[in-house]
Amino acid sequence: MSFIPALTRRRAAAALVAVGLLAPLTACGSDDDTKDPGTGSSASASGVPAADLTVLAASSLTDVFKEAGAAYEKEHPGTKVTFSFAGSQELAAQVKQGAPADALVTADTKTMDGLKPDTGTPTVIAENRLVIATGKGNPEKVENLKDLADTELKVVLAAPEVPVGRYSKQILDAQKITVKPVSQEPNVRAVLSKVRLGEADAGLVYKTDVSAAAGKVDSVDIPDEQNAVASYPAATLRGSKHSAAAEAFVKWLSSPEARKFLADAGFQQP
Repeated sequence: MSFIPALTRRRAAAALVAVGLLAPLTACGSDDDTKDPGTGSSASASGVPAADLTVLAASSLTDVFKEAGAAYEKEHPGTKVTFSFAGSQELAAQVKQGAPADALVTADTKTMDGLKPDTGTPTVIAENRLVIATGKGNPEKVENLKDLADTELKVVLAAPEVPVGRYSKQILDAQKITVKPVSQEPNVRAVLSKVRLGEADAGLVYKTDVSAAAGKVDSVDIPDEQNAVASYPAATLRGSKHSAAAEAFVKWLSSPEARKFLADAGFQQP
């Protein structure tokens, strides 16, 4: 009956060998924790940590950022980018109130500069210019900025605290043109909506907004010497819980790929 202890010893030895073989496999398997469950590829394969990012962005970036964000997610598996669009002054208020977000893109440098304690170093990623938006076919035959002074014309502008409203005031004041708007809106998309719905005859918006609404409104160009240049700075937020991922996204916004999205939408390079 002496074979029983010997068999037991052999089984015990085999078990120890198996444990020894499994140990290194378990250590290698820890790398799989970073894999994106949807693709099976490493979420940090690009060198950027995966994260759910919230980006506060100016209303005029709505269409282009939706496309750019989808491209960024595809390029960085495991990362999700959620945008919150509003007037830059509204975004600034959210930042000051401590809203949970990772990055900010405004439609002017003044708003961004007012948030220095809350942001990283901003980088201008694009520029824009103003145009006069009119109803489709320009039924009121608006030809230039001076026409906006016609009291019989229903003109809508953005509120002066909104970047596009500030730019509008700047160019109208420079030409000594007095406009009495029928309403002052909280962001540029609201101005465009009033014109598109026929609630206003004309309004000052960004060139890119008219491009996004092609076929629904028309526009009248404003000569460069009478126009204003809108700069779009992007920065990380100091309160971000995903600082490395946020920094990578903001840096990507200046990449050739992101700039192509912006250029295709009508934005100009800084």
